[in-house]
Amino acid sequence: MHCYRSHTCEALRKTDVGSATRLSGWVHRVRDHGGVLFIDLRDHYGITQVVADPDSSAFSVAEAVRGEWVVRVDGDVKARDEEAVNKNLPTGDIEVYAREIKVLSSAAELPLPVFGEPEYPEDIRLKYRFLDLRRETLHANIMRRSAIIEHMRAKMNQANFTEFQTPILTASSPEGARDFLVPSRIHPGKFYALPQAPQQFKQLIMMSGFDRYFQIAPCFRDEDPRADRLPGEFYQLDLEMSFVEQDDVLEAMEPVLRDVFETFAEGKAVTQEFRRISFAESIRKYGNDKPDLRNPIEMQAVTEHFAGSGFKIFAGMIESNPKVEVWAIPAKTGGSRAFCDRMNSWAQKEGQPGLGYIFWRLEDDNIAGAGPLAKNIGVERTEAIRQQLDLADGDACFFVAGEPEKFASFAADARTRAAGELDLIDEERFELCWIVDFPMYEWDEENKKIDFSHNPFSMPEGGLEGLMNRDPLELKAAQYDLVCNGFEIASGAIRNHQPEVMEKAFEIAGYSKEVLEERFGGMYRAFQYGAPPHGGMAAGVDRIVMLLCGAKNLREITMFPMNQQAQDLQMGAPGEVMSNQLMELGLRLLPKKND
Repeated sequence: MHCYRSHTCEALRKTDVGSATRLSGWVHRVRDHGGVLFIDLRDHYGITQVVADPDSSAFSVAEAVRGEWVVRVDGDVKARDEEAVNKNLPTGDIEVYAREIKVLSSAAELPLPVFGEPEYPEDIRLKYRFLDLRRETLHANIMRRSAIIEHMRAKMNQANFTEFQTPILTASSPEGARDFLVPSRIHPGKFYALPQAPQQFKQLIMMSGFDRYFQIAPCFRDEDPRADRLPGEFYQLDLEMSFVEQDDVLEAMEPVLRDVFETFAEGKAVTQEFRRISFAESIRKYGNDKPDLRNPIEMQAVTEHFAGSGFKIFAGMIESNPKVEVWAIPAKTGGSRAFCDRMNSWAQKEGQPGLGYIFWRLEDDNIAGAGPLAKNIGVERTEAIRQQLDLADGDACFFVAGEPEKFASFAADARTRAAGELDLIDEERFELCWIVDFPMYEWDEENKKIDFSHNPFSMPEGGLEGLMNRDPLELKAAQYDLVCNGFEIASGAIRNHQPEVMEKAFEIAGYSKEVLEERFGGMYRAFQYGAPPHGGMAAGVDRIVMLLCGAKNLREITMFPMNQQAQDLQMGAPGEVMSNQLMELGLRLLPKKND
């Protein structure tokens, strides 16, 4: 017999009754039932119940062991009594009567409990992450992550993509976030950078004559953490294709990603045909470019119903500024003053002056609007709003006014808040859609200049002719995002592969040809030697896993994450280095500034 185990702690079944076994694992918990000790023995695979009765030679050791000790058990497999069968365990029909228990490793008093998974301070969980990872939910999430990545890789291979690895040490490149810099010992005073994404390399792979590339790629960005983005590093399903248009990329990737969701959805419905929603439509209907389509609320402009009305606040804004619009946020079933007042109070806590509303109720067999706004704009306008939004008795509507680009984000939050309070969101669905037709440029108010809206390497609408003859702020780009349940989970574009188009695109954003050659020289030079039309995208592995695990935070699906201050509490990073290491790199630390 093997020196540690003949079976794992998940393997034994009723068919093994009567056989001898050897198990090794962690003591999950010990229970004393009338002098008989029951040990739940746990390993990576599962749990087996071990029984040590007072007549057994193993009993004295069983009395001594504590939670998370590592032990080896030799014993005999027996069937549980019918009333003792545990249907929640694969091994629940049997138990192992111990003949010998050997302690392989004892455990000190635990800084956090493993059994039961109670809430515990995050700093302790991250400092002792190896213990945290023994918890059932987190352990299962990490295994699920591995299975999802394996499935992604298999589906990409089936779709005729080839996996290539790109460099980790590369040149610094402005891609929207700060680089992690790596000083060079061989070239004093110069620095490598960890890649924010394999963007330039995957395009160069297309320049090199390869056709369909993919990679489960690590990416590094020195940016502040948040719930759906960890500090430091993240992983993405990165891909690029030659001789394609936007539809080709979307049609290639939609079945891959739909299959990933369907495989791991655990019975939840998954969108079969991904809607394509323009960026402008998404902003107007949902307030942002990552809509949660499980939320049935769709906003509409109702400016005309307030123009010249008795509600002087909105009417005055409309009259004085042609950019002002009034948007309605319909809330079916929200037609109570108590709910409307709660929404108004929430808006004030968000820094808004308030949130105007109308709610409708049945009065003398007629549906009538109620609330201050209804009184101010009158019956006719109130009824016109109700008809436009298809509202009924027991429904409500909230209103925001101003220049849409300034209030859209708040309107999106109000839409989410209303749907959440009214329980309108279907939690049993994964609703995916493409957001398309992003603006190529935007106005940078701080620097008073035109700048790229999203990806500078995207092909602008109309190519060179569009850049030469159209208002840059009206130009769309061949860019697209994939959104699921309110999270952006993928982003991509058809690339700008022609040197003259790239030069003009960067010139409009205020970058000279010299700057273009300096910052993107490798790719720009490659474009001079026969560049195929190409495009691709990158899907966020971490966010997809988070959604499929039902987790609320990326730290719950990442093996060794940093904390909110970008610190690895387990390994003590970032940490100080020896002075001789700095000398080898030609570096010297500046004195700390006094606070």
